[in-house]
Amino acid sequence: MRVTFLGSTSQNGGSPTLWATDRGSLVVRGYRVTDSQALADLGEVPSGEADIEIPLELLSFYQAPTAHDAATPATADEGAGEGR
Repeated sequence: MRVTFLGSTSQNGGSPTLWATDRGSLVVRGYRVTDSQALADLGEVPSGEADIEIPLELLSFYQAPTAHDAATPATADEGAGEGR
């Protein structure tokens, strides 16, 4: 999987940060949910998954791809990496 940096409201490369993947999905570096009431409301988290909180202003970096964009492969950019 390749990722393309979309934006961040962090000054140090930490959370929150948003990337687009070449698989038509998003990757977010956010804040692990630790609030006990929120965790109870969310229920059990399946293995290999996590509940991540992101500020709504981070979504201002996302623009839905157009048909033309879907045909153009994403390229690695700032903070990019291979994973999963």
